Amino acid sequence: MAAPLLDIRRIYLEPAAAALPRGQEVLARFPAAERVEVASHWRIPELREAEPEDYLRPKREVLVLGVKKGLPFRPNGRSADFIAPSSSNGCAMACAYCYVARRKGHANPITVFANIEQILAATARHATKQGPKPEPNQVDPRDWVYDLGENGDLSVDALISDNVRDLVALFRTLPKAKGSFATKGVTPALLGYDPQGRTRIRMSLMPHGIAKLLDVRAPSIAERMAFVPELHRAGYEVHLNFSPVVLHEGWEAEWTALFAELDDLLPAAVKQQLAAEIIMLTHNEALHDVNLAWHPKAEEMLWRPDIQEEKRSEAGGVNLRYRTGWKGKWLARFQALLAQHMPYCRVRYAF
Repeated sequence: MAAPLLDIRRIYLEPAAAALPRGQEVLARFPAAERVEVASHWRIPELREAEPEDYLRPKREVLVLGVKKGLPFRPNGRSADFIAPSSSNGCAMACAYCYVARRKGHANPITVFANIEQILAATARHATKQGPKPEPNQVDPRDWVYDLGENGDLSVDALISDNVRDLVALFRTLPKAKGSFATKGVTPALLGYDPQGRTRIRMSLMPHGIAKLLDVRAPSIAERMAFVPELHRAGYEVHLNFSPVVLHEGWEAEWTALFAELDDLLPAAVKQQLAAEIIMLTHNEALHDVNLAWHPKAEEMLWRPDIQEEKRSEAGGVNLRYRTGWKGKWLARFQALLAQHMPYCRVRYAF
């Protein structure tokens, strides 16, 4: 039998977080877990010093409870108009290409922020201050869109606290703003949150075989696809993330098969509102080194210097992206396949 996604045995907690109502609710959900007080949710030596091979256990067994200190809103213009302050950081899943910063340690288990009321109030103030959206853009034709889950997966967070329920409820009250998050999760609780069309969920998909290799601890592609119509019936706007597109021999046939499967599965109501993001793989040198310790087979597909080139990130890290010129051709080929098999699926963003 597969291990459960979460089996929380230790909670690192900031005392200020444990004193808040949301923090107390989280602790009550895991009464048997060992509690370890820490001065900062970012600086936990036991996580930083873990063995590289022991990558999956902390994701399953460790939770961090903290207070979100800064509450900035960053302009985006790609997946969203603004990146909102996160209500969490880290993830229990272990996708081999994940870009989320591993500042807590190599495995980066979930941190839940207990000061959700401050996050909600800041978001409401920011959205109200924007006023009406002056003109349509690639993000949305009418609403200001806020990405709520840049640093994790809110479908998984919904297994831990009511932060996600509260965020969905907030956007029901903001007539000119919409929440949004990408996910690989299949969490039935989301179906009871009554979003009333004011939250967009972007379901991440890739061909079945690649996902089995790379999306470690994530629900299968079949489960995710089956969940899309359920989310739409529950009142979410549902888009797709074709992400990341990992190039290898046979990739065109695999994606074509996925598009055909989606076309057969999706109801007309979902197709009428469907849009997608397409994001080609960007890999990272530091992540490559971590993966070699726990999942070297994934690196055979992700680390391809023969078709990739180095790009320095804004933070100074060494990333690998598909080579300039060729990347554009491959991306155009991907979009042509999508248009051929799912012509109703508008491409909202491609990179």
